[in-house]
Amino acid sequence: MREIVLDTETTGLDPLRGDRLVEIGCIEIFNRMPTGQTFHVYINPERDMPAEAFAVHGLSTEFLASKPLFTEVVDDFLAFIGDTPLVIHNASFDISFINAELDRIKRAAIPKDRLVDTLLLARRKHPGVSNRLDDLCSRYAIDNSRRTKHGALLDAELLAEVYIDLIGARQSQLILASEAADARSGSYGDMPRRHREVPLAARVSEADREAHRAFVATLGDKPIWNDYLPPPSAAAAAPAA
Repeated sequence: MREIVLDTETTGLDPLRGDRLVEIGCIEIFNRMPTGQTFHVYINPERDMPAEAFAVHGLSTEFLASKPLFTEVVDDFLAFIGDTPLVIHNASFDISFINAELDRIKRAAIPKDRLVDTLLLARRKHPGVSNRLDDLCSRYAIDNSRRTKHGALLDAELLAEVYIDLIGARQSQLILASEAADARSGSYGDMPRRHREVPLAARVSEADREAHRAFVATLGDKPIWNDYLPPPSAAAAAPAA
């Protein structure tokens, strides 16, 4: 199953009061594993950057002035996310900004039934404690030392790791990998692989083996089958009386 882990940065907290989108970062995951495919863009918000927002993400008015407008990147963005579920931390915040930008250019809004809100998942799993992205990284031993400021692509990468832990997918993958290794080594956990006390009777008759040997004899001087075929039985090899 394909999912997109998404994060945004903005000029403030409320798109209804003129705050705008300035960055989108997306990470593609398939069957709960990152694929390496990403989408990342900075966006010119066509307005100034408040000092409070700049302190959070470090994106200045001057830096964003040369970046494309949302209408110039929207097709690439929508093509990347397709119709897949969107995994977002505090999804109502990010989607309100994205849908406000879509509304400005008369494009259809992204429906809420596509959203997987990791903040709500975390609150159900860890009630009564802080579930900010930094807190979840600490809880799941995910290295977020690069996160000196908020950044949409980096935060999406961290959220993808948090999401995999949050829903228990990483543990399931480790269990499956362990079981596969046990199967290859002939054991399952601490238990040895069980063997039948009485082997099943062979389903290949001596007549079948003789027919196969006759076929192999037509393949040339050194067919590879000769390395695997058992020698004919003494009875079969004895000359007729």
